[in-house]
Amino acid sequence: MSGHSKWATIKRKKAVTDAKRGKAFTQLIKEITIAARMGGGDPKGNPRLRLAVDKGKAANMPADNIKRAIQKGTGELPGVTYEDVTYEGYGPGGVAIIIESVTDNKNRTVSEIRHLLERHNGKFGASNSVAWMFHRKGIIRILKASHNEDDLMNLAIEAGADDMKTEDDMYEIYTTPNSFETVRQALESKNIKPEEAEIQMIPENTVKVDGKDAEQVLRLLEVLEEHEDVQHVYANFDIDEKTLASLNT
Repeated sequence: MSGHSKWATIKRKKAVTDAKRGKAFTQLIKEITIAARMGGGDPKGNPRLRLAVDKGKAANMPADNIKRAIQKGTGELPGVTYEDVTYEGYGPGGVAIIIESVTDNKNRTVSEIRHLLERHNGKFGASNSVAWMFHRKGIIRILKASHNEDDLMNLAIEAGADDMKTEDDMYEIYTTPNSFETVRQALESKNIKPEEAEIQMIPENTVKVDGKDAEQVLRLLEVLEEHEDVQHVYANFDIDEKTLASLNT
């Protein structure tokens, strides 16, 4: 299983604790704010904002919090100015890592991300040191048990999806960034509710890791995602099921 799918599976299987909910809300508020600043405050005309708002609602974020985050982004309310910053690096075993963040202090964030990488046997990379190994794709994950594979594939492809694969207990529908919203709306029109729907960085190739490297890679990704400024972490690792089971027992 490739890194993006593997990491998504691991995160889903780890129960979201109440302690992490505050961090999740902080991430979403930042994303809503910057999406509104960059594309306007109307979700209907701003796909990035609509996706962020939908994720906020799915996480049971209060409507007032969502509204204030949008208003801070559009300038209707005073607030902190956030910006998107992407970092690149390597983890144990030569695994390539992309870290997408939203921060109000680039100097602080870059220093802290560099420290986390080095502390966990990783290495901070220059711009485009690993980005060329990934491509941006829309990915929509739907529970297998809920839908017929052929019907779902036909609907997705007709709506403009590029491909559909099976990973673990999920169907994964892949789209271009431009067709992502169209495909998602086509699914929603048939009352098909995704478990996850995002634009992600998908690796072109993967690096197999096992043993200590596998354990360290998973720990590094976990601590990176726990950082308050980090929105997404992508990596090109591959871990076989037996090794993964031994690390999660």
